[in-house]
Amino acid sequence: MNDSKILARFAPLFEPRGIVVAGVSSHPGKFGFVTLHNILSNGYQGEIYGTNRDGGEVLGVSLVKTISELPEEAVIDLVFVCTPASSNEQLLRDCALRGIRAAFLTSAGYGEAGDDGKRSEQDLVSLANELGILIAGPNGQGLVSTPVHLCAQIVAPYPPSGAIAIASQSGNFVSSFENLSRASGVGVSRAVSAGNAADLNVSDYLEYFAVDPKTRVSLAYTEGVIDGREFFERAQAATAKKALVVLKGGSTDSGQRAAQSHTGALAGDDRVFRGMARQAGIAQAFSVEEAFDASAAFATQPLPRGPRVAVLTVVGGWGVVTADAISNSELVLAKIPPELEAAINEKLPARWSHNNPIDCAGGETRDTIPELMELIADHSEVDAIIYLGLGVQSNQAKMFRSGKWADTPDIERIISYHERQDSRFAQSAAEASSRTMKPILVATELTITDPDNAGVKAVKDLGQYCFPSGPRAVKALEHLYRYSRYREKILAP
Repeated sequence: MNDSKILARFAPLFEPRGIVVAGVSSHPGKFGFVTLHNILSNGYQGEIYGTNRDGGEVLGVSLVKTISELPEEAVIDLVFVCTPASSNEQLLRDCALRGIRAAFLTSAGYGEAGDDGKRSEQDLVSLANELGILIAGPNGQGLVSTPVHLCAQIVAPYPPSGAIAIASQSGNFVSSFENLSRASGVGVSRAVSAGNAADLNVSDYLEYFAVDPKTRVSLAYTEGVIDGREFFERAQAATAKKALVVLKGGSTDSGQRAAQSHTGALAGDDRVFRGMARQAGIAQAFSVEEAFDASAAFATQPLPRGPRVAVLTVVGGWGVVTADAISNSELVLAKIPPELEAAINEKLPARWSHNNPIDCAGGETRDTIPELMELIADHSEVDAIIYLGLGVQSNQAKMFRSGKWADTPDIERIISYHERQDSRFAQSAAEASSRTMKPILVATELTITDPDNAGVKAVKDLGQYCFPSGPRAVKALEHLYRYSRYREKILAP
């Protein structure tokens, strides 16, 4: 299927002109109410309708009793189904008559519920295919499409707009990644809970994300791959276009049993999956944190041309553990050439480390960090930079603010100075990366402990990702480097 056909196939699901929520309840705890509320509350501009077997009105939306009673002039592409499984076949027939081309089903009681449920699921998919309706779910939590401000989910949150597209067999992981998006400021383009993946599986969504112009990186959580060869081939086709990060559950016997009861998935042999992921150019993550770190790096950073990393630090201990992490990865600590060392000597006192990590040893002045950032980024023997220690000055400024001398002129000036400096440092990292097209990753625990820190906030305001630690930045950068090598290999003549 060519790119335009893929985009057209998924348009009713991710860019619907209108949506109807089937099974709206007046009770704020019910799925239908929550979904309607979330659609209405996040700026979706398409037509919005709802059904309830008794009619009525909820949240200002007049409800019809059946799909057939929708206004003739209504333009609706998507039905969001919050009705029991027993009523869904007739619902789909009614939707087809109204030209509705996609359905998201939250309904449970299908493949996850045993043999009878599996038969019902197969019958539903057969009917949908006959009717020409795309089915997402069942047993899913919903979808998000930030380009059209659509939050059709039975759970919060709604993430900021961005370039990460999420497909997950677990609805809870969709909301978890969206929460991380909100906290970090690195936004999402599309997100979908695949549920039982009766019709559309994770591979289908990845195929769409790979050609979606709003997406830069795909992030997938999967518990089982029924057809390993198909997944491999489609993932490989996707990674030829864009980066793909995968977190796989069910890597142990206990996890496999949990996956079976959760979505009815067969988790498969994890060793085989790891080998397949490496061959297909997939960035396989082994924790939620690693998965989002890698996705955020792909969404915000250029790919490195090589493995040579310079660590610029004003916090010595973090430099040491970050160097250890690099030594245990496929990356390497860049050697400091004599001409670069001589240039750094002009900017720092003699006590600086004279090695990589480049430890300023407390010798930095007003312009040292921006100048060093430029020197290091411009050097041909450096492929990437990890910058440690942003926000230290603003952290002291925060303590000044809380002291009883905060309103004295000298203290007020130093507070302002410290916060301006950290903002400048964040700006210099972003500018040097943009100018040289080299990744520059900023890391500080303050992104977790004090997200309002001026340095951390500046990173977020610039659309960048602030890593919680140096080693986590190293792991994300390693994923970027591996994918860069993979791209070079597949694009080679």
